[in-house]
Amino acid sequence: MKDILNKISVPISGLMLGLAEAGNLVSSQEVILKIIFGSISALILALILIKIASNPKHLKADLNNPAVAGVASTFPMGIIVLSTYVNSFFPSEAYAMWIAGILMQIIIVIIFTRKFVFNFDINKVFPCYFVVYVGVAVGSIVAPIFNAADIGRVLFYFGFVSYLILLPLMLYRVFVIKSFPEPAIPTLTIFAAPSSICLAGYLSSFDVINMDIFWGLVISAIVMFFAVLLYMPKMLKLKFYPSYSAFAFPLVISAIAMQYANSFLANMNLKMPIMQYIGYFEELLAVLFVVYVLVHYTNFLFGDYRKTS
Repeated sequence: MKDILNKISVPISGLMLGLAEAGNLVSSQEVILKIIFGSISALILALILIKIASNPKHLKADLNNPAVAGVASTFPMGIIVLSTYVNSFFPSEAYAMWIAGILMQIIIVIIFTRKFVFNFDINKVFPCYFVVYVGVAVGSIVAPIFNAADIGRVLFYFGFVSYLILLPLMLYRVFVIKSFPEPAIPTLTIFAAPSSICLAGYLSSFDVINMDIFWGLVISAIVMFFAVLLYMPKMLKLKFYPSYSAFAFPLVISAIAMQYANSFLANMNLKMPIMQYIGYFEELLAVLFVVYVLVHYTNFLFGDYRKTS
């Protein structure tokens, strides 16, 4: 157990988040799969909490690295998503989880801003900035479950404005500055997440939908998804890094956002087969990549035991 905890680091929370959201993605078709994904996500949450309690200095060291510190936001985001699982049995506790996740996310935004934005260095800018600031909007996806759409709308606007501000900076960092350290390359997958987070949050927390915003987010989500997909073969050639967890959530939230968009269009009697096919493709790919990352992380955490057994 001690060896496993030594290997646990902040990036694994991205897998926790991806698994929890993947369970919601497949919930309408495969309840058993949702239970499996949710249970593994909860187990990872427990391991992270044990690691934090037993070795807080290691966590503090991780947070000094901007590429890792940004990914830390996936921890409260994971708690927010897992609250949807708890809500069916313990609604009061689920609401407390949702609020706790939002508060933790806000704290991370404040700490990250003070530590890295106020001491700005373009060479230390990574796609995980999206996770810190746009990730806040994950709360807006869950908000209606707790009859808190007003809070959801505030969270959406924060994430949406953050995305508009950060996107030019991130494109400049990736295409002009370049020089990404190899362990951070998988985080390029995060480009697929912000538009989809905003789209899902917008459709969840707003009753009146502005079609210009809707189509802008839909087009952006699709373009970013396929742009990441084109670069994926190069990223998959890398050896395993904990940042592999970045392959999970962005693809899952892309599929969820497309689900929401297709449901919205269907309710307006505006079915678009091309978008439905894209949605099916994204769902399949999301599940495959979540399993892919889970297998690699399992091998990383337990590989030594298999070698010695």
